[in-house]
Formats: sequence, structure tokens, C-alpha cells
Amino acid sequence: MRSFLILLAFLCSGPSWAGHAYAQFGDIKYPANFKNFDYANPLAPKGGELVLVPPSRLSSFDKYNPFTLKGNAAPGLTGLVFESLLTGTMDEPTTAYGLLAEDVSVAADRRSVTFKLRPQARFHNSDAVMAEDVKYSFEQLISKQAAPQFRTLYAEVAGVTVVDPRTVRFDFKRVNPELTLIVGGMPVFSRQWGSENGYPKPLDKIVTDTPIGSGPYKMGRVVFGRDVSYERDNNYWARDLNVRKGLFNFDRITYRLYKDNTAQLEGFKAGEFDLVQSFIAREWARGYTGKQFATRQLMKSEFKHGNAGDFQGFMFNTRLPKFKDARVREAIGLAMDFEWMNRQLFYGAYQRVRGYFVASDFEATGMPDAAELALLTPLRDKLAPGVFKDAVPQPPRTSLDPKSGETLRDHLRRAKALLAEAGWTYRDGALRNPQGEPFTVEFLDNSGAMGRVITPYTKNLEKLGFQVNYKVIDFAILQKRLDVFDFEIISNRIVGSESPGTELMERFGTKAATTEGSGNFMGIQDPAVDALLENITSAKTRPQLITAVRALDRVLRHGHYSVPHWYGGVHRVAWRNGRFELPAVMPRYYQPETWASSTWWATIDNRATLAATKRAERAP
Repeated sequence: MRSFLILLAFLCSGPSWAGHAYAQFGDIKYPANFKNFDYANPLAPKGGELVLVPPSRLSSFDKYNPFTLKGNAAPGLTGLVFESLLTGTMDEPTTAYGLLAEDVSVAADRRSVTFKLRPQARFHNSDAVMAEDVKYSFEQLISKQAAPQFRTLYAEVAGVTVVDPRTVRFDFKRVNPELTLIVGGMPVFSRQWGSENGYPKPLDKIVTDTPIGSGPYKMGRVVFGRDVSYERDNNYWARDLNVRKGLFNFDRITYRLYKDNTAQLEGFKAGEFDLVQSFIAREWARGYTGKQFATRQLMKSEFKHGNAGDFQGFMFNTRLPKFKDARVREAIGLAMDFEWMNRQLFYGAYQRVRGYFVASDFEATGMPDAAELALLTPLRDKLAPGVFKDAVPQPPRTSLDPKSGETLRDHLRRAKALLAEAGWTYRDGALRNPQGEPFTVEFLDNSGAMGRVITPYTKNLEKLGFQVNYKVIDFAILQKRLDVFDFEIISNRIVGSESPGTELMERFGTKAATTEGSGNFMGIQDPAVDALLENITSAKTRPQLITAVRALDRVLRHGHYSVPHWYGGVHRVAWRNGRFELPAVMPRYYQPETWASSTWWATIDNRATLAATKRAERAP
């Protein structure tokens, strides 16, 4: 009983801060003056090189500014070149420790937070990081020249005040325990970045100007659009700081970009880069094989992690009239036979995504409980009746048993009935509305990897009368179309979060639905969703946050805004053997790219090879 009461007190605790750290829900693991994070090796030698590919669809880049909307920034900039007042850890989801700031102090009324900057903090140009730089960074990020998601993220910040040269205060519009983490995680850059004749350029005019950050790496050699290298700053101001001890050990980190997965896999086998995360089960099972793996020149492993499951699915653009009816969206979802795909295409490697917070504390299940109902009941007039009388929707599970009532044929019958209710019937060789217009559907893809999934899915949709087009375009073009919501259906992945919060406003909020460049691809404009988002951002305890996110998940799933895909419970990673050492302690919450670039270190041979390369580069 005593253990239960202690646990209950912990779970219900509010925000906590201790000068050196801040925790949204009172869970600070490391005390003041701790030596290093558990997953870092403070004795790791510096040197050597790590060559990566970005774990995204990025196939080229055209700028060095990751904070504006137009164009694609070089990968790695945010984590390697820029820093923030606080830094998170890989073993605590809602706690951050002082990085640029040596002290964090939250006001008694929790309507403001004050940061005191470390006097030794320096930008790459040797200028000290000052409070004016923090204020300048904030003002630039909330300007119209920045990408719109920053204005959403910092919408509840009333203002920033320079208290003294190394002290800065953020004032909040309302009490929100997450806001200290949000502003503490804001990237800080020099006022000199992009300046001309002593005057700074507008943020959107800073394109290929070399970034002036304070991070452990500076920009290095660039093959524009294809490769970018970052060189470790030998004078890095925080190299002996406890939150950096044993981290960022490589002298050089390089990213290589490829047009498609096939070229990337062949490049890996040819020795063009060192490490890759595989997202495609068939590729992992059949492509990452051969003599090099048999002789252990190349290694592959499935690393366990404690991350919340990623959401992945086909997203409908509900701004288009044909996708506005939830019955139409549900019908399209009924036509996807995941069980067949998992058997025939995925080698049984996946589980079905059920909702937007899968495999986490935040996933809605069954009927709403009393805590959820307390949030949902005031919104009853804005919600579908099914939210209250039906269990949370689950994706269809196709059975091979003809008596189960859950065969693909059964699902297509239900889909046909839903479409008829929505006014779409099959006649004259197509699914048509009362005006006789056929129902056309276009799936957009940038790599062609989804083709083997969309092809069988198309066959099922065509049985219902849909006319389906699958179009593959370059990622840069796709990104431009996504920014202005010029698409019908896309496939998208959202990395799971152990502490969802304000970022959900940008993903599901009404205002974001009409803001170009936002993450609300589905175009959700629902006052009930907006109200639940307010509950999430104002949650004062973790139980309150869990309840509010579960209620949101329930409402979104009743809306059928997407067709859920699949997820895996491990990170599939392949790397070049003999070039790296790994720390003894695995972090709990991590992505392979950042885990490798921040905690691994080079072997003696790797370090010697890079040293010889650098000598050759310096030779006349």
C-alpha cells in the first residue's frame, strides 16, 4: 500500500524545477552537478567519421536555414549546429536540463519562466550567447518570414524580456506546464547570422548563409543538394558540460542523399555510408542480405526501444468536397486488407496502427471512462453520437473464415452501404454521385515504395467503383504541394511522442487547417477537437494529460480522417562493422540517427582513416 501511495503521489505531481532542470510532471532524474547521462560514455575518444542517410523522404536540399517554409534544409542542422536553453534526454520524456541556460526559474504563479545564460556559452563566431540573441531568435521564429508551425508552437507566449545581458524572461498568456519545455527547447541563433553591412536580413532571405549556432558542429564540406558534412568544433564551449559529456564524439558527420530506396541500399552495400534505418519489411528481409552480411562486414539488428508507436496512414484531404463525409472515408478504409498485406508483403513483421497514439498510454480503448466523459459530455452537441454509445473504432480485421462476417467481401459490402448512404452509387461502370460525376482518387507518393501496397488496395477500391490513380513525384515537388494542400490522399508518418502537447495544435487544430505549410494535412476543422486540444495543453498532471489525449484520439478515430497503416516495435538498423563502438547503456527513448550521431564513437581504424583524409584535404 505504501508503494502505491508513493506512486500515486508521483503521478499526480505537478511541474518541478531545480535550477539545473525542469520537469513538466515533477520527474527530475539527474541531480544538480551530475557527471553525465547514463547512456553516454564520458571516456569515449573523439575523432573519426560517421556517414548517414536522413531517416526521411528528403532526396535533395537547397538551403541551410531549417526555420523557413520554402525549400528543403540540409539534414542534421537542427541537432548538430543549433542549440537551445534546455536539452532533453533519451531516458526522460518530460524533463529537460540546462544547456545554454545554467539556471531555470518558474514564477510562483507559473505565468513566466526566467533563464540565466551560462557565461561560457559561445556561438561559432566566438561571440557570447546573450539574452538579446534569445529574444532575437524568438522574434524571428514568430515572424511571418518563419515557417508557420513556430507561430503555433509559441502562440501562448505573451512576450520575451531581456532582464539583463545574460538573463531572459518568457511571459505566458496562461498557465501551461509544457510552455517552459517549449521555450526551453527553442533554437537560439546569432543576431549576426545573415547580416549585411551590420543589419540582419529577414529570416526568409537567409538561405545559404552559413549558420551561426552554438552547437558541437559547424558546417563543413557541401556537395550542394546531395551531400553535407559537419565538422566538430574543437573549441566547442560545452564539451566538458555534464549534459554534453561523452556525446558528439565524431570529428565529422556526413549526410548523403539518394533519389530512392534502391539507390540508397546499393550505396550502403558499396560502402558509401555507414548506417541506415530500414522502414520497409520486404527490403529488410530480402535486401539486407548477402555475402557482406554473412561475413559480418555489414551488421543488422533490431533494437528495442520504449518509444510510443509511430502513427502512419493514408491521410485524406478533407478540404475537398468528396472527402468531407466521414462515411466515405470509412468506406475507403474498409477496402484495405491489412492481414493479406502482412502475410504477402510484410513477412508478418507489423501490427496494425489503431489510432493516432498507438502503443502508448494515450491510446483510446473501449468505451470512454468517467474521466474522458467529463471532457466529452460538455461537447456532446458537437460530437457524433457514436462517440458516446460505441467503442472506439478499430481498423477492420480481415478473416479468411467465410462464416466470420469479417471477410474482405463482408467489408466491401459494408463499404458499399456507407457509400450509398453518402449518395455514391455504382452505375454506368463507375461509382457516381447524384450528378453523375465519377469518384476519382489520387494517391501521391515520392519514392514509389508504396506502389506494392497501393496496387492491391486499388483493386479492392475498384470493386467499389472508384477510379484510382497512383502518382509518383519528386519529394521537392511533393513538399511544395503539401505546403499548399494540393493533394487528395498521401501516406504520412508521425513519430510517436511520450508526452504529446502543443505540437498537436499544429497537427489537428482548426487554425492550422488553413495555414499553408502547417502539419494539419487532413484539414481537420472541428470545434470539439479544438476544445480537447485546449484540455491537453492546460493539463497540470500526467493523468490529466493522458485522459485528454485519449479523448482526442477517440474523437479523431470516430472521424475516420485516415486509413491506418502499420507499425513495428523495434528499430531495424544496419551499419558497417569495425568502424564504431556503442555505449554499454541503451537509452529508452530514441531514434537511431540521433542515438548513433550523439552517443557512438569511432574505432581506432576509423579515427586513423579520417586523420589521413584530412591531411590529404589540406595538402596543396
